[in-house]
Amino acid sequence: MIKLENVSFKKGNKSILKNINLEFMDNRLYAITGPNGSGKSTLAKLIMGIEKPTEGKIYFNDIDITNLSINERAKLKISYAFQQPITFKGITIHDLLKIAIKKEIDKKEACEYLSKVGLCAKEYIDREINNTLSGGELKRVEIASVIATKPKIAIFDEPEAGIDLWSFQKLINVFKYLKEDMCGINIIITHQEKILNMADEIILMETGKIINVGKKDEILNKLLHSEKCCMRGNYE
Repeated sequence: MIKLENVSFKKGNKSILKNINLEFMDNRLYAITGPNGSGKSTLAKLIMGIEKPTEGKIYFNDIDITNLSINERAKLKISYAFQQPITFKGITIHDLLKIAIKKEIDKKEACEYLSKVGLCAKEYIDREINNTLSGGELKRVEIASVIATKPKIAIFDEPEAGIDLWSFQKLINVFKYLKEDMCGINIIITHQEKILNMADEIILMETGKIINVGKKDEILNKLLHSEKCCMRGNYE
């Protein structure tokens, strides 16, 4: 379980998050949604330790992790997939998976992780993580590296951003795998209805506050009939 108690975050004089109280339970998939600028990505970065709260506490299984670094949280099996995956000149996908797991793995084991995200292992295992890979390919490689760590908390920041129809459909299959076969807590920041539909619970944010938390049927019904509906068009 991860718990946020009275968490606020300011950047200079600007208040980004205001008195956030949330609990994420094990073995569930959560979707965080809301208008641009509502504080979704900032909330994710606070959980990962990329940013530190101005006020409040963050607990992981009753351990106060508020002031722990990114590396210290990674050791606790908290992982993060960025909205824009990073490229690494001279590093192959096989190398990245070894770095993620922090041990030597053979190509057979590495290929198992690539297969889970819908990539043909023989075609990708020795490729460099550079601009020759499409946005969708980079996203799936990064997600494979997250899966490889067997995280207790996996955070995905707008995984659908900037990818094409084909890659989006592949991502949907990846998140179905996460929901069905992985333990721990999975948190996805998204505007996409198809991803929201897979969530056990949806967290709706607006202007740095939690507006609503509930089951997908309840929240989606409100979103679909609201003039403030923040969901982008579906990839259909």
